[in-house]
Amino acid sequence: MMSEIRLKYIFNFSSAFLLVLMLLLSKNAGISCDEVLHYNQSVSVYNYFATHGKDLSALNTPVTNLKYYGQSYDNIVTILINWFKIENVYGFRHLMSTIAGWLLIFVTALFAIWLADYKAGILVLILFIISPTFIGHTQNNLKDVPFALAYTSGTFFMLKFLVSGKKNSYRDLIFLTASIAFSISIRAGGLLLICYLFFFFFIFYIFKYLKENKLDLLEIRTKFFWICLISIISWFLSILLWPYALHGPVKNVIESYRVMAHFPATFRQIFEGKVEWSDYMPWYYLPKSMLITIPITVLTGLALSCIFIKLKFSSEKTLLYGLVIFTVLFPLAFVVHEKSNLYSSWRQFLFIYPGIVLIASIGYHHFYEYIKSRYLRWAIVVLTGVLSLHPLRFMLNNPQFYYLYYNQLVGGLKGAYSNYETDYYYISQTAASKWLVNYLKQKNVGGKIKVKATYSVEWLFRNHPEIETSYFRYEERSQSDWDYAIVANRYISPFQLRNKTWPPENAIHIIYADKVPVGAVIERKSKDDYAGYVALMDGRNKEAVRYFEKALKIDDRDEMIFYNFAAALYNDGQYQKADSILKRGLDINPEFEPILMYLGNIARTQNRTDEAIRYYERVIEADRKYFEAYVGISELLIDRDILRARKLLTICLNMNPRYKPAILALADTYRKSNPDIAKKYDELASTIK
Repeated sequence: MMSEIRLKYIFNFSSAFLLVLMLLLSKNAGISCDEVLHYNQSVSVYNYFATHGKDLSALNTPVTNLKYYGQSYDNIVTILINWFKIENVYGFRHLMSTIAGWLLIFVTALFAIWLADYKAGILVLILFIISPTFIGHTQNNLKDVPFALAYTSGTFFMLKFLVSGKKNSYRDLIFLTASIAFSISIRAGGLLLICYLFFFFFIFYIFKYLKENKLDLLEIRTKFFWICLISIISWFLSILLWPYALHGPVKNVIESYRVMAHFPATFRQIFEGKVEWSDYMPWYYLPKSMLITIPITVLTGLALSCIFIKLKFSSEKTLLYGLVIFTVLFPLAFVVHEKSNLYSSWRQFLFIYPGIVLIASIGYHHFYEYIKSRYLRWAIVVLTGVLSLHPLRFMLNNPQFYYLYYNQLVGGLKGAYSNYETDYYYISQTAASKWLVNYLKQKNVGGKIKVKATYSVEWLFRNHPEIETSYFRYEERSQSDWDYAIVANRYISPFQLRNKTWPPENAIHIIYADKVPVGAVIERKSKDDYAGYVALMDGRNKEAVRYFEKALKIDDRDEMIFYNFAAALYNDGQYQKADSILKRGLDINPEFEPILMYLGNIARTQNRTDEAIRYYERVIEADRKYFEAYVGISELLIDRDILRARKLLTICLNMNPRYKPAILALADTYRKSNPDIAKKYDELASTIK
């Protein structure tokens, strides 16, 4: 058996090596969409303090809701950027994110050493380094990774504080206070650690009483005093770099927690091959997302831990492990019970992953100790190595896209493609932007160049004033003026991904991860589609028709061109041709809601009621929040199935209580049978602008 001293040297060397490796890997990091938002907010926070509270832009965030985030780590990094005049803003952010990630790994390893021994600590390092999703986020996620660091260190020092008895370590008390303060200062959800502190205190002493049949009341009073003091001080420290909290240290922090628990912004995303809104995901969205993206090696360790938790742990260790497991399972159970708004896989729950790795490492550790045969032990090592090849191979082949990892349960990234979200963080846009800059330089393209992107790429083109960048929605690309487009595969229809109609034929460069396209640079071959759209908006329908006819000869894979072409034809009185053009658009994307809605409206005007209803139903099936379709169906059902009409409108208003057309349509269903109810709905509608 290797001595603890030798294991300690191996652990220290491995930790230092891991830090160097992670810092080197961070140079490949792309800029995420969240980074852009949070960096801009941190600049506003910096200006708030630089102007002594006069610049209130940090408190005016109606779209992003970022005032509810303390995001202290982002703010600290931006303060350093300004103080030291750092020009490579995002490069420095990636460096600092990586440091936070390494500290998180190191603290988790120390946690394992405290609970078991150095072998467990070394196993933690190994399991983390073969966790592509986690390592990917350590490179550019200055919100979720530092929060995970605070959550893990808070749990670690909380347990150390509880088992210390009367001998409280002031160092541990300081670290515990700092950890709780740091967690709240990043996200109001860090308040959970204060709740844990009180809850674990009661659990610990109940367990101690049951075990020893006695309690030291002086020890309990002293501990309780420290818990109250830690809670107060950490709350005070947590708001120092948080403008919104400074304007209401209690009220606004609690309000932030309430908003974060039920985040108001919702997003559409691919899950199990279908597009769905984040607030309507199935209850198992989060556990399944973790199950298919955490390496099998780690999942195996979890299974082993479940087997050996009773065989190897003493009663006190069982309690400590039980509390660690609680910190993993409680957040999962809470969001499932609350039906929380979840999106972007499990990145918002990175904070429970260190606990998972910790438990898995203990599982491997005790399994190895339980097996006495030397050959069987080597067989276990070999098997673990084989299981680790899949994530390691992915990391070696995709240095910029670690976070896109999927395990063997879904066939890797290739199997997940079109069935689950891939580049939801828009990382591919960084590589695409750098490629386009070089391409334009090599081609010696002169004059003003317009570049559109599915998320901001302004920073990446900061040294090229001749290039104008702006945002667009990919499906609306024909409705804006641009020369080149940078597109990530976020919000691309699963049908188009599955049938390989994306990237489009005019893509001049494609970014691949594990041989599947995650981003593309597109060159515009003609602006006839845009000219047709402008003519359509101006009411020049015949001219628009001519433009769209030419546009389709160059690009017949853009469903929005078909939609606008049909609108021009319909306005010009060419109803049959408009209908035919719309149906051609559905060949490209059978779930394109605007075309389905338009076909329903055409069928309705031509008294093809059943056909119209079927189209409206397809709209709702494709997008449950396409509220116009609910009104369309209900108006057709008033005379044939009034109860179904009311049910559909009620569903619509449950999602959007202030959708005026639905309120008026609901009033219409009562005009004949109950005018008083209809009047109440009319009055409600009149209050909505």
